[in-house]
Amino acid sequence: MENQFNYNNELQGKIALVTGGTKGAGKAIAERLLQAGATVIISARNAPENENSNLHFISADLSKAEGTEKLISELMSTYGRLDILVNNLGSSTTPAGGFSVLSDEDWESTLQANLLAPVRLDRGFLPQMVDRKSGVIIHIASIQGKLPLYDSTLPYAASKAALRNYSKSLSNEVTPKGVRVLTVSPGWINTTASEAWLGEIARNANGTVEEAQQSVMDALGGIPFGRPSEPEEIAELVGFLVSPRARYLTGTEFIIDGGTVPTI
Repeated sequence: MENQFNYNNELQGKIALVTGGTKGAGKAIAERLLQAGATVIISARNAPENENSNLHFISADLSKAEGTEKLISELMSTYGRLDILVNNLGSSTTPAGGFSVLSDEDWESTLQANLLAPVRLDRGFLPQMVDRKSGVIIHIASIQGKLPLYDSTLPYAASKAALRNYSKSLSNEVTPKGVRVLTVSPGWINTTASEAWLGEIARNANGTVEEAQQSVMDALGGIPFGRPSEPEEIAELVGFLVSPRARYLTGTEFIIDGGTVPTI
């Protein structure tokens, strides 16, 4: 079978949404899809600090049902359809200390942002994808879905494990209807927030940022590659997965962690 792909403009004519697209990996993903020719919408609660006029911003708090409804309504009324949905939004703001310090509110807020927001968006955008027998949905999970850190991110890890399971189940249902569904599970990503976190660890330990980074890698059991990933590396994988070059890929989880997870 002969394949003819335009690698430089392969998403021309596609409408894409990246949630949590104003910073970190989400921003990098949005910019990668834009470079491939897509019309890209990004969403977050607050507008990006350094606005890119080529990325169309819609303000929405996706941790609430009203926020997802607002985003779906505004996007569909403006663009009429959605071809690519990247559920990138993720949140982990619960206190450290294990199960005993976590309240119902901690669990509920984490599940709303990491699991129910993608479910609601999928439910909102899938019908028109199914009608056209075309579309791609990416769920950005985490290696913590397999490698939980109980002391610091218990609800987050549980919600990402649930997202992985849901994503696989959804793919089984909608792939025969023309919609591909995939999961991307990053390990530690080097973002501005991550850098600030390392600085705080270093100050509290009276050490260096390099020592703080090593301590985090040790807590993860080591990263064979020797460093966290860059947002652009996550974006490159997502850019491939939503492209025509990946048209036979669905129902699969792609782990991008520099070798952190110690099992196959």
